[in-house]
Amino acid sequence: MALFSLYIALAFSAFTSATILPGTSEVSFALFVQSYPEKGLTALLVVGLFNSLGSIFSYGIGRFLPGIKRIPQKTHKILNRYGVWALLLAWVPIVGDGLPIAAGWLKLNIGKCIMMLIIGKMLRYTVLLLGMGTFV
Repeated sequence: MALFSLYIALAFSAFTSATILPGTSEVSFALFVQSYPEKGLTALLVVGLFNSLGSIFSYGIGRFLPGIKRIPQKTHKILNRYGVWALLLAWVPIVGDGLPIAAGWLKLNIGKCIMMLIIGKMLRYTVLLLGMGTFV
C-alpha cells in the first residue's frame, strides 16, 4: 500500500508540473527511482503519462480562452502543420507550460498535439532515467 501511495504522489507531482501550477516532477521521479530502482520502468510510465495528461489539460484550458475571432487561412495552415512540433519542448521549465495552452488557444489539431506532448514528455523522463543509470 505504501508503494501505491508513492505512485499517486508521483502522478500528482507529474500532473501539476505540466500545468501552470508549481511542481517538481523531475525531483520526485529521481528520488522515487533512487529509492526503488527496480521500479524505474513503471515510474517512467506513470510520470510520463500523468505529465502528458497535465499538458493535455492545459491544452483544454487554452481551447476555452477567449481569442481572436478568425485566423487567416494561410497562417492557420502553417501553425497547424508546424506549430505542433513546438510541443515537443513543452517539458522545458517555465516557457514549456504555456505551449500547450497556446496550442489549445490556436485550436491546433488535438490528435497531433497529444502525440507530440506524449513523445516529448516520455523522451524527457527516459533521458533522465538513462542518465541515472537505472533503466530496469
